Amino acid sequence: MTEKFSLDEIRAFWTKSADEHGESPKASWSDFRVIELEVVEIGKRLSDGDRVLDAGCANGISTVQYAAIKDVSIVGFDYIPAMIENARRQLAAVRDRLRGRVEFSVGNLLTSEIPTGPFDKVVATRVIINLGNWETQLKGLRACTKVLKPGGCLLLSEASLQGWRNLNAFRREWGLPDIPMPAFNNYLDEERLVHDLAPEMEIQEVSSFSSTYYVGTRVLKPLLARATGVNVDVADPLMEWNRWFASLPPAGDYGTQKLFVFRKRP
Repeated sequence: MTEKFSLDEIRAFWTKSADEHGESPKASWSDFRVIELEVVEIGKRLSDGDRVLDAGCANGISTVQYAAIKDVSIVGFDYIPAMIENARRQLAAVRDRLRGRVEFSVGNLLTSEIPTGPFDKVVATRVIINLGNWETQLKGLRACTKVLKPGGCLLLSEASLQGWRNLNAFRREWGLPDIPMPAFNNYLDEERLVHDLAPEMEIQEVSSFSSTYYVGTRVLKPLLARATGVNVDVADPLMEWNRWFASLPPAGDYGTQKLFVFRKRP
């Protein structure tokens, strides 16, 4: 098993990513096709007039897209100052084309240095998996739920253990090696997530929006590459294969990345 990064090492990893990739989607994730799918899925659940918090917004590439899709007032924050500097440059380039309003600030879920609520929606994308063990992750989740108004929604797009295991089981059936979990991540157990948030949050929906894309690019594509002897990067989002699979509707439960929709209890 890969040895996990400490919280300081995780922070250093993302600081380096911010410095290296600037305003590119790669600062958050090299596979921007999944980011695009994620933005569409979350955007469906935002409404005009919502006050939204984007927790751990990285360089703001998704944040500004939410404000392009809907007339929302959205505050993005991240604990990496360089990410917020890049986010502000991102915003300056597109502000005149947005339907909603966006602002960015430096903040930290684990120290409660975050914008004050109440918010109609809190968005957290690939943030909680970067907070170390479950106890620390739960602390971050509760910081998100605290600033939600009663009846408000937590839109949590994170990697799940169940989706990751299902994908690797699919790969093993065809002689492909398991995809390892990155050392800076700790994927969420769906059952524990729902159970431990139950006192304050009711689960409304779980969307395996990336399942078809993962099957196409992490199972079928490497099998085709092996059969034809073609040397390709199966995760390369610029390839037509990846673009096509990103356009297909989701099916099954083989996507590591899932959207969990929670509603705050009155």
